[in-house]
Amino acid sequence: MLKRILFLSAANGTLFVGASALAQDDGEDHGHIDDRIIVTTSPLEHPEHESIIPASVLTGDELAKRSAASIGELLRTEPGVSSTFFGQAASRPIIRGLGGDRVSVLDAGLGSIDASSVSDDHAVAVEPATAERVEIVRGAASLFYGSSAAGGVVNIFDGRIPSSVPEGRVDGALRTGLGLNEDSVETAGGFDLLLGKVGNADLVVHGDGFYRKRDDYEIPGFAESAILRALEEAEAGPDAGDEEEEEVFGLVENSDLETKGGSIGGSLIFENGFIGVSGKALRSNYGVPGAHHHEEGEEEEEGEEEEETVRIDLEQERYDLMGELNQPFLIFETAKIRLGYADYVHQELEGAEIGTTFKNEGYEGRLELIEKEYGRFRGATGVQFRHRDFEAIGDEAFTPPNITDQLGIFTVREYETENWHLQVAGRYEHTDTEARSVNLERSFDTFSVSAGIGVEPNENLFFGINALRTERAPAPEELFSDGPHLATNAFEIGDPTLGKEVARGIDATAHGEFGPISVTVNGFYTDYRDFVALLANGGEEDGLPVFEFVARDVVFKGFESQVEADLFTIGQVDIGARAQVDYVRATFKNNGGDVPRIPPLRSILGMEATSTHFDLLGEVEIASAQNNTAEFELPTDGYTLVNLGLTWRPGGDEDGLSVQLQANNLTDEEARLHTSFLKDVAPLQGRRVFLTLRGEF
Repeated sequence: MLKRILFLSAANGTLFVGASALAQDDGEDHGHIDDRIIVTTSPLEHPEHESIIPASVLTGDELAKRSAASIGELLRTEPGVSSTFFGQAASRPIIRGLGGDRVSVLDAGLGSIDASSVSDDHAVAVEPATAERVEIVRGAASLFYGSSAAGGVVNIFDGRIPSSVPEGRVDGALRTGLGLNEDSVETAGGFDLLLGKVGNADLVVHGDGFYRKRDDYEIPGFAESAILRALEEAEAGPDAGDEEEEEVFGLVENSDLETKGGSIGGSLIFENGFIGVSGKALRSNYGVPGAHHHEEGEEEEEGEEEEETVRIDLEQERYDLMGELNQPFLIFETAKIRLGYADYVHQELEGAEIGTTFKNEGYEGRLELIEKEYGRFRGATGVQFRHRDFEAIGDEAFTPPNITDQLGIFTVREYETENWHLQVAGRYEHTDTEARSVNLERSFDTFSVSAGIGVEPNENLFFGINALRTERAPAPEELFSDGPHLATNAFEIGDPTLGKEVARGIDATAHGEFGPISVTVNGFYTDYRDFVALLANGGEEDGLPVFEFVARDVVFKGFESQVEADLFTIGQVDIGARAQVDYVRATFKNNGGDVPRIPPLRSILGMEATSTHFDLLGEVEIASAQNNTAEFELPTDGYTLVNLGLTWRPGGDEDGLSVQLQANNLTDEEARLHTSFLKDVAPLQGRRVFLTLRGEF
């Protein structure tokens, strides 16, 4: 019934997405989270530029300027963040070169409860169109969110469980957009409504929905990279003839998508807290570029095969409960609870046939207890549990059905003076993973600790350093995989004997305000023992290259830096600029070579003019070539992308109406992400223009 209600509203175009998600960021606090406060790095919360663990937050206006169909593409240009880019629909964030099970994509503090970490072609079941706030934690966040957050966290808040009363009893927004290149149509909207009183509490309801449709996207050249085409030509030999005209040019085939969904929720909001529930439904059907299923064609000549494209038909139904009590009891002053359940299924369609069905039914819960302050000391303790029942059904199910249960207990202690901030934290986690069909079962007990110190010499400077030792239990896919995966064109083999992955490292951060100039620099060095990597071994099985999960010692190091400046004012127009650079180097120890799929050195330079009625943004993204490649991995050429954005507000800042025009990749440059499995068969989009109309009430 929930899915019928939400999908009917989507089909009729009466779409409403979280009011805060689509509204301009006016700098006011519309909920219990202030725009500059980071809640993901610690239960105790810290301002963005006073966090020992490098983190950042994106809110209303920043998110509204990005028309992305996936979480990975939404965040791809953030410092230290890249994307798996598996076409327009399936892109997951990569943080400092780490992805998969090491980067946790959270839905307001709980896991997305989908199959996105299993394989890069699986879309994340969290919709960017409904995001009102996104927090990014760079580096080990496993102390607070489990071993699946060993490399970082992306925490997305969509406001479907209201935590505050809307001003004027109701607020909301509606957005619609049209895109050239892939002929896209996107619309979304939402509302929060105060229904009245229930005893001493305010009853607030929320509704939202979205619809997105995109055709195959256009590119400036061949779908296959010049490096791959040259390799294929060399392997074919001089007698193969010129087959270049048969190569796909100007288009990435089977990259279209159609996605729709929405949610309903409601909360009772008290003077000292709130309690609320929500239901959410998502449906997506999208093509997987470069993936083909081979069948014998009935009318083909003997020995020939007919190729059929691979598509994914995905749906998720999810229910959540969230509550917060800000009232002292025992030694605590605040209690936060979060519970979520989801039923997820997606089918990989090979032509008209269902090839493989992936199911994931799971639930997750989290309780945080924040203690009363004693002098300069404060602390918090929490417990988290997770259950995942995962099943892959079909001849090409590369991972056997498995059940995972996980229980974690964590704590953080802090001591603060006027200028100094000390923090120690620890987490114990027990994980049971069982694949009954192959009679394999593993249990892991992991311990993670960190200690950090921050100093604020004055109100304009902050320096922090955090030392860590974390342990991660291997994911079920790393343990049990053994079969072909057509969507990624790989035969994947796990290792059931894998042990714990241990990381020792240091994160450092510095932030300074120098008049109109703001500077942030983060650096990291992490030494992994028994790092689990998916590596090609040069073999072939069922006509597919073989990739194995192996444990190797490895070192990750690098930095992110960002400078923002308010330059000058011309009349009523403020001129500003920003520049950022990020870099990751990852190598196997003992001269073992380079880790695969690591992003290259990248910089982004931008200038922005803002006024009451107009904003104009110009941006240049420059990525170096990546020649530090693993065995059997091809290098990737660099690229330069030029983007422009124009926003017009007819009624000024106080009016709720705005028109936005975005032009990305103006020079129609060929750009490929080295972090993507599809980099040599599916580049990023060519020149793209997107027009958006937004209204708020």
